[in-house]
Amino acid sequence: MSGFLDTSIVVRYLTGDAPELAEQAARIVDGEENLEVTDVVLAETAYVLTSVYRVPRDVVVDHLIAFLQKKNISPFALDKGLVLQALLLCRPSGRISFADAMVWAAARSAGSKVIYSLDERFPADGLEVRPRTIVNMDGQD
Repeated sequence: MSGFLDTSIVVRYLTGDAPELAEQAARIVDGEENLEVTDVVLAETAYVLTSVYRVPRDVVVDHLIAFLQKKNISPFALDKGLVLQALLLCRPSGRISFADAMVWAAARSAGSKVIYSLDERFPADGLEVRPRTIVNMDGQD
């Protein structure tokens, strides 16, 4: 049996903030149960750590990678190696958002070769990023 982790558990586990809550989170994460974490939880955790806790981006990447490398933690419906690779795409700068990195990991995990995005910063590593055609209201290109 496995359970899913919520952002609050991951944030408390990684920050140790609010010691009683952090202890509860640690008992869950460090327990024997197999746990899954969604891409949304990973992106939201990164956002909370960088914006609320003001943790430097590279440190957030390192913490999330270490967290995901725990043997009982698995990304839900995504290849763990690709999620780790996606997080590394976020490390060099703020150019690639954590959310875009998770979309990249989802596309790669699904075997897609194409992603449609109007974001010029979207990571193209292993994908073809195509700008979506803007359709006029009358249906004409």
